[in-house]
Amino acid sequence: MHTAIVTGASQGIGAALVEAFLKRGYSVVANSRHFTRTSPFEGATNIALVDGDIGQPSTAAAIVDTAVSRFGRIDVLINNAGVFISKPFTEYTTEDFNTLVSTTLAGFLYVSQLAVKQMLRQQSGSIVNVSTTLVDQPIAGVGAAVQIMLKGALHAVTRALAIEYATQGIRVNTIALGVIDTPMHKPDTLDFLKGLHPVDRIGEVKEVVDAALFLTDATFTSGEILHVDGGAHAGKW
Repeated sequence: MHTAIVTGASQGIGAALVEAFLKRGYSVVANSRHFTRTSPFEGATNIALVDGDIGQPSTAAAIVDTAVSRFGRIDVLINNAGVFISKPFTEYTTEDFNTLVSTTLAGFLYVSQLAVKQMLRQQSGSIVNVSTTLVDQPIAGVGAAVQIMLKGALHAVTRALAIEYATQGIRVNTIALGVIDTPMHKPDTLDFLKGLHPVDRIGEVKEVVDAALFLTDATFTSGEILHVDGGAHAGKW
């Protein structure tokens, strides 16, 4: 049986990814800071829930240890945990920066390092990072420079790791998202958000899941930044 790890898994895109892998027959290790007492995956037997801040090395170790000890292997790692802080460049605080570094960079680094060590033993594995299309196409009026700076690092390391492990069966890809319809967006902002995409709508969670599953299956694809953004990365329109 294959095993997937999904971070940021308690709701929205992360929860949908967990459900999709469970439907495929995968065992899943799902991480979130705090899963509610009523698990969103109630009834599933081949799932392990790991609480904790993904930016902490101890949480990363608990996730990977759980995957290997309970399910024996790691086939897929989805680095989905994220936080979005949008404001003018000069208004970002030290606290904002530290929060973004912890979730975006440390949250990628520690769990990915440990997962890769296991994937090297297997000589196989797939890592998919979740990022933003703003890295490739910033938008006037949407101040997110520090967010973009750190997410841009994920794009760079995606290509670096794809080359580093190309001959060892490990693939690394990233999904760069536009605005996706999740509860984090207030209804009164939807008209504005639709207009940020050439297709004049925001994305659906299922479309992100489809992209992640494609990259999981696409064994000749590595180092790819796959834009799921309604064409926004193509440029100004």
